[in-house]
Amino acid sequence: MKRPFKILGVQQIAIGGTDKAKLAHLWTELLGVQKTGSFKSERENVDEDILTIGHGHDAVEIDLMQPLDEEKRPRVHVPPLNHIGLWVDDLVAAVAWLTEQGLRFAPGGIRKGAAGHDVCFVHPKGNDEFPFGGEGVLIELVQAPFDLVSARAEW
Repeated sequence: MKRPFKILGVQQIAIGGTDKAKLAHLWTELLGVQKTGSFKSERENVDEDILTIGHGHDAVEIDLMQPLDEEKRPRVHVPPLNHIGLWVDDLVAAVAWLTEQGLRFAPGGIRKGAAGHDVCFVHPKGNDEFPFGGEGVLIELVQAPFDLVSARAEW
């Protein structure tokens, strides 16, 4: 099957909980992963610490997410392993092609993510109109920066 895009690597792993301080203690104090940023959005119902493992093209974000309001959606703490983010070389082409193949995307379309890259989410479940989903996993497709796309062009 010919695809008009390539998945280039893991961009992030997002972990949710009702107490971000406990997550931060585990990941930064006990495991020693460096905090490199933060993000807060009422629209996304999230208060997030951004940690980074690795450097350059091989760096992976670990996003520690706490809901601003546990009763509102999206429920960034359910399930605790909230989503996995994948670098993609051409997000617009990927979304168009995958939609044609019957893949269901979550509401919101392509938009700026916490790290400033364009993102789009694959819904965890298919439905009648779009029979394919993430098979229970929320998947974030992240537009890779130009230098990563260039570095991985030979793939």
